[in-house]
Amino acid sequence: MKVIGIVGMPASGKGEFSRIAAEKGIPVVVMGDAIRKAVTTAGLPLTDGNLGKVSSDLRARHGMGAIALITVPEVEATGAPVVVIDGIRGSAEVEIFREHFTSFLLVGVRASFETRLARLGSRGRSDDPASSDDLRRRDERELGWGLGDALAMADVFFENEGTMEEYGEKARHLLDALEGCA
Repeated sequence: MKVIGIVGMPASGKGEFSRIAAEKGIPVVVMGDAIRKAVTTAGLPLTDGNLGKVSSDLRARHGMGAIALITVPEVEATGAPVVVIDGIRGSAEVEIFREHFTSFLLVGVRASFETRLARLGSRGRSDDPASSDDLRRRDERELGWGLGDALAMADVFFENEGTMEEYGEKARHLLDALEGCA
């Protein structure tokens, strides 16, 4: 099984990469879905604050790799030759995935703060930061979980400052190359 992890700051383009992978028939396991499920199970609304608190609580109780440990069985259950993991937030998660999957490639997606902020306006998720201050707070929270260290561990980087078409072409090219190596 070849596993591709996606890491990047909020609204950098991780979800778009995953959408393209899914379009190609590659299963995508979204780490944030595990957190959304935990928030819903707790009877809380899906807000950025609740998602952040539940994420922090899980990491405080089970270690910084807690969300990765929840995700590994979901990836294995797909039984697919290539799987994408969306939403890596820390180096501990990268280490867990590298330990569990011998063929693991970490793709880093980078976009400027201004680009990410502009994209949030059109995304429309209930947990999206509503202002530049909200995005800065979310960035700080996620950097506190080790997101910067995880980004530094990426095997491949994509700059996502151009059009979505340009980004999509780069993502499809990488996925085609990786599928050929599966």
